[in-house]
Amino acid sequence: MTYPKELKEYPRLEEKTYPFRLFFNTCREVTPEQNILFLHWHEHFEIIIMREGQAIFHVDSKPYEAGPGDVLMVPSGGLHVGYSQCSGDLSYVSIVFHASLFKDRNQDSQHEQFVAPYLNNLNQFPVMPAAQQPECAAYYHLLERVIAEVEAKQPAFQLVVKNQLHLFFTLMSRAFPARQRSEREHSERHSIYRERFKPLLEHLENHADQKMSIEAAARFVNLNPFHFCKTFKKLTGRTFIDYVNFCRMDEAQRLLLETNLTITEISGRVGCDNPNYFTKLYKQYKGLTPSQARKQE
Repeated sequence: MTYPKELKEYPRLEEKTYPFRLFFNTCREVTPEQNILFLHWHEHFEIIIMREGQAIFHVDSKPYEAGPGDVLMVPSGGLHVGYSQCSGDLSYVSIVFHASLFKDRNQDSQHEQFVAPYLNNLNQFPVMPAAQQPECAAYYHLLERVIAEVEAKQPAFQLVVKNQLHLFFTLMSRAFPARQRSEREHSERHSIYRERFKPLLEHLENHADQKMSIEAAARFVNLNPFHFCKTFKKLTGRTFIDYVNFCRMDEAQRLLLETNLTITEISGRVGCDNPNYFTKLYKQYKGLTPSQARKQE
């Protein structure tokens, strides 16, 4: 699967010979629809374990609601983004690893038959396995064992982690027998995002101060406005205007916390000519005014 390089993330893993890492993600005092995971993709497999709060994750353009105890499986190359659906604290753990973690098992015919197809993206598990096969929830304790091993860091914990993950994938492959699918079919299914949305996403990321209408954005990707709006929301989980405003307010938050620019100057930097409108928009997306945000720094 291929997506815009500008959205590609390069997770910092433990070391080259051990391509695995755990990320503990905690968001304090979130508000509904707040971004908790920015739109990106990477070549690593990711397993998200919800711990606290309610969220909605969009994985390859499809939405998945998740609460405490839910597990989401993001395939290698999967475009994903997350938003809160609650007020208060929210937390989740991300298990991120590369398929090469199991390179020592590549000569194992059982591994090649049952596990490797999922690691190599020839087949995919459902994003939320337990929603389709409730018995899969019985395997989630293996993920908790992985987390506990990383936290304790006892001797040879890396070996335990690798073995628990491999066992998890093996049991999951039993629950979801492989359906063969060629890499070409898999790639072509997502070509619209790679070819049409790359210049637009790059422009939005690098030009937060410039205004762009829906019509102009549609021309950017060579779609009519109606089809563009429908496709864009499917991709990001937000309307185009909402997504642009959200990106601008994230940039504004960064400028508020990392620079000495005045609020009026920051307003202009993110494409808002009216500082009063900027304050209203910032409070709508961040839950507090720019002045309050700066005081909390």
